[in-house]
Amino acid sequence: MGAGRFIAAGIVAGAVTVLARRKLDQKVAEGALGGAKTWTRTNHRGEPISLLEGPAVAAGLVAGAAVGGGNAPGATAFATAAAGAFGLVDDLTEDTSERTKGLKGHLGALLEGRLTTGGLKVLGISGSALLAAAVGTRRTGSAFGHLVDVGLNGALIAGTANLVNLFDLRPGRALKVGAAASLPFALGGAGATGAVLGAAAAAAPGDLGEQDMLGDGGANALGALVGSQIAFGAPRAVRWAALAGVVGLMLASEKVSFSKVIAGNEWLNKVDMLGRRPAADQADPADHADQAAEPAAVPDPAPVSSPSGVRSTPASEPMASPGA
Repeated sequence: MGAGRFIAAGIVAGAVTVLARRKLDQKVAEGALGGAKTWTRTNHRGEPISLLEGPAVAAGLVAGAAVGGGNAPGATAFATAAAGAFGLVDDLTEDTSERTKGLKGHLGALLEGRLTTGGLKVLGISGSALLAAAVGTRRTGSAFGHLVDVGLNGALIAGTANLVNLFDLRPGRALKVGAAASLPFALGGAGATGAVLGAAAAAAPGDLGEQDMLGDGGANALGALVGSQIAFGAPRAVRWAALAGVVGLMLASEKVSFSKVIAGNEWLNKVDMLGRRPAADQADPADHADQAAEPAAVPDPAPVSSPSGVRSTPASEPMASPGA
């Protein structure tokens, strides 16, 4: 049963990702959805790259989660779709004239009474994750224990959605991180792992080829699905440990460049470079969670010829996704 769900979810997720990407390409080439300029960013090499991978991958993940069955498939699909939608809003409407970076920056802006697009995303993903957790968390003990479980699962889904997005700074990195994080929990959610691997396989050629990037829309959706897989399929002790790891890495990202850490470790760097073009000879400033690139100067009519999604450039790091 688990193997069947794994295969079915993988096939559906991959097929929907490819079909959605082709349809989006067609629409944008016709000048719809804002045209190519709306969906084009500049990567760490200074080259144009498309954001269309994000919504295509999100669509594939939602479809894969829905058919994958397992624990709380409806809640998982909802959390994935909501994270993708709020991430896409941030991708397309972020005010690049005022760069508020990272989770700390957006929360600080909220405390000052300013709602940034990143802040809206934080609130939207957190609220939808909590709602998904309330629906999908099974009650196994007291009412108080259930409330604690709902809070734990909601935080895990939202936190993982944000964390995976922090890795979307180089080609293929977020896809690799999402797949690696999902695999250990395959026994508790084979359908979710199949969906992650299917969508990642479909998007990888364009992503690794530096034609596409996930952006917030795709990376947040990927993280939300992995977070849901852990939240609804792992024992409580494992969930607490996973949440501690997620929070620790998010806090570390405010001070440490993940790209520098990866580049400085032989084995991590080999995995990171697998399938990629040789790295550009550039300095690599500290990563930040919310670093979207300025839209590239691409004529509206020009279609973006690639089979998947998009990757944008941050302010402090020369090649990044639009952030936290």
